Amino acid sequence: MNELIPEERIESKIFLIRGQKVMIDSDLAQLYGIKTKNLNKAISRNPRRFPDDFMFQLTIQEYENLRFQFGTSKRGGRRYLPYAFTEQGVAMLSSVLNSERAILVNIAIMRAFVKLKQYLSTHKEVSRKLKELEQRIEGHDKEIKSIFNAIHKLMEPEKKSIKRIGFVAN
Repeated sequence: MNELIPEERIESKIFLIRGQKVMIDSDLAQLYGIKTKNLNKAISRNPRRFPDDFMFQLTIQEYENLRFQFGTSKRGGRRYLPYAFTEQGVAMLSSVLNSERAILVNIAIMRAFVKLKQYLSTHKEVSRKLKELEQRIEGHDKEIKSIFNAIHKLMEPEKKSIKRIGFVAN
């Protein structure tokens, strides 16, 4: 499957919309190697498999923001707003799209979602530890500044005293 679709390509198609990690119908169709309208037909034939927490239609503003983010033009064949699929919605697609490629693509997408979750989890842990450290050193600013001042003084070159010899003019 790695030769079929590079992992980075899948990861680049996962967006954060309405606080959820989602993939857009046209991106999924492209990955599955089918037309977007065929993907949406398969979904419309199985509406009970795709509740609102599995799939939702983007608003005009969400679609505009997405297009602006990637610099795509308004020209194109879309006559309706795209659908966004959550991780569960993408998993459900494997029961609707019944081809070998669909199975392989779904496995790769699920792995990408898991990797993204692990990355975000690690990021949250680092962020938490950083906040903890900031709270521990808060209030120690004066002490830290005095330590830095002492270090700077130690690093300054020693000034030699220069004796001035004066000439007396007659």
